[in-house]
Amino acid sequence: MLMDGQSRFPRQRTSSGDAYRSGPVQGPAVGTGTTLPGTPAPGCALHRRLHLTVDPADLVAVGAVRHRLRTALSHWGVPELSDTAELLSSELVTNALQHTGKGAVFDAVLGSDHRLRVEVQDGASRLPGRRRDPEAEYATSGRGLMLVEALADSWGVQLRGDGKVTWFELVLP
Repeated sequence: MLMDGQSRFPRQRTSSGDAYRSGPVQGPAVGTGTTLPGTPAPGCALHRRLHLTVDPADLVAVGAVRHRLRTALSHWGVPELSDTAELLSSELVTNALQHTGKGAVFDAVLGSDHRLRVEVQDGASRLPGRRRDPEAEYATSGRGLMLVEALADSWGVQLRGDGKVTWFELVLP
């Protein structure tokens, strides 16, 4: 797992760019204040962004992603989001690694409205889906998207030229 240290905002799409989504349509997760290049303003979203790259098939790195996310959320002052954010992030990163054969790019951004947006980008354009087998709820795997749907305030998938991004948002109560 690598951290590239980039300070860019996650790409946003309008609802027309969504393959499918759940929850209310939201605007961008963060704003773009005016600052000098390379000098983030105090309290701006650049200080509340975690960007990680996970190598293909590196399932051990999923635990490191969870740990880094928990640490970041605590540092950002919203540790109450940690349990749900870790679980859902773990599901999305694991899905990206297991079902695409490629690596994943993980981004977590906490907006000024205390909305956490997590995006997991992979290089496959095939949309994720639930199992159609009625016995799937008793399987030892395959419930990740059901958890995301049940626990996230909103979530969806965006197709991009280089694959897709599966995302979710959590809001402080």
